Amino acid sequence: MPLVKTWQLIAASAVAGLVLSAATVSVTGPWDSGQRKAERDRAASWSRMGGVDHGSGRLPEAAPSAPGVLSGLPAALQAEKQAGNPLGEQAGRQPGTGTGTGTGTGTGEGTGTGSGSDDALAEALRPLLADPALGTLRTASVIDTATGRVLYEAKPREPMTPASTVKIATATAVLAALGPEHRFRTTVTPGAAPGQIILVGGGDPSLTARKKPPAGSGGSLVALAADTAQALKAAGTDSVSLGYDDSLYSGPARHPIGLNPNVAPLSALTADEGRLNDSLSGPADRSEDPSGDTARAFAGLLADRGIKVTGAPAKARAAADAEPLATTLSTPLGGLVERMLTNSDNDIAEALARQSALASGQPGSFEGAGKAVAAKLASLGIDTTGSRFADGSGLDRSDKVSAGLLTALLAKAADPQRPELRPVLTGLPVAGFSGTLRGRNSGGSPAAGLVRAKTGTLSGVNSLAGTVVDPSGRLLAFAFLAANTPGPEGAEKALDKLAAAVAGTR
Repeated sequence: MPLVKTWQLIAASAVAGLVLSAATVSVTGPWDSGQRKAERDRAASWSRMGGVDHGSGRLPEAAPSAPGVLSGLPAALQAEKQAGNPLGEQAGRQPGTGTGTGTGTGTGEGTGTGSGSDDALAEALRPLLADPALGTLRTASVIDTATGRVLYEAKPREPMTPASTVKIATATAVLAALGPEHRFRTTVTPGAAPGQIILVGGGDPSLTARKKPPAGSGGSLVALAADTAQALKAAGTDSVSLGYDDSLYSGPARHPIGLNPNVAPLSALTADEGRLNDSLSGPADRSEDPSGDTARAFAGLLADRGIKVTGAPAKARAAADAEPLATTLSTPLGGLVERMLTNSDNDIAEALARQSALASGQPGSFEGAGKAVAAKLASLGIDTTGSRFADGSGLDRSDKVSAGLLTALLAKAADPQRPELRPVLTGLPVAGFSGTLRGRNSGGSPAAGLVRAKTGTLSGVNSLAGTVVDPSGRLLAFAFLAANTPGPEGAEKALDKLAAAVAGTR
């Protein structure tokens, strides 16, 4: 698709988002010019704000080109920048090519932007970034995704605790490793003992035991039980013992934050995210034994279909070469990524981080996932210096990323040479319309319907990273990270003002 047409599609999508009525949005979610091709369900636009933050078709189309840029600043330029400005600010610079003070047109040819719109953006952002509500350490990066040109930055390489914005890294890594059409399998195989079957977890975070799947297509224990019962009856079997195999993951099952309603114990065999109520996202009481509870639910579903399960389900290991009796497949990975980002779903995030590890030959553990994510991002040409990926969700305060890394990831997802990464952009919540941004930058804000961004909130930590088409038609990526913030409400309002300024500055 020619670049100009891609820009036209993005601009048309942005304008359409502004004129939709709130009533229509509440039913159908944000108008998105058909961008959510990877998403097979609508739960992300129906459900309440999720995650700790707030309480199959074709491959997706590419966004405007983003060349392989955003490497670390030369040491001399970095030192000069820090000495000249306590916030380390810079505006209108092409990375690695000087200060961008020429009189060019902003085409990414190393001649600068003529300082007009970019100087105006810097002037708009500077006082907003100085808001005391953003705490004692604030970092920023705003770039043109098509050219890689830095439009504004403040300490862009400073490693920060990102909270849930680290999910952008998790999403990028797993999509690069497996592709948006990949599905995870939950299977039933014959066991080693006579009359034994084994339920084998494949790490599907969309697996559900509900009779009416709440999130559209995805792994269904109900369907799996029906297919298993049919296969057993065809073989003349109406009584079995049930084992379950959750050995795909390794290491601690409990997240380092401990028992917490924002994430279940991590298991490769978990139905409904281990939730003990009917919720689809957000905090909820969780099962202490997701694998065992899933197996027991499966036993009940088999009994409903005329298959007697003798004894209690017990842990077992399936033979590696066992032929499945039945299989159920997850939502395609692109849809899982979109759901994760829109609702800030921690359970999906941790599952996808482990899938990145397994795809890279690493153990399916916190440690293996961290190594795999870092390696995969580096293989994409992303500078990960100073980064640490302690988990996939951002619940761990040991996570460290920079504002520059986040905008580099967003630019990479906009690269037409990387269409497999497109769900990183299409899954971002839309300001005033969906997910964790449903109630932010809404109404008459210049960001409403235009800004798409991932939120991040921990105590004393607030962040926002995403994309927006500016008034001149450029697709910009931005990231704002703040530490030691006095409270979430004020920090979120300050971050929303920064995003609105990026959206509205001419």
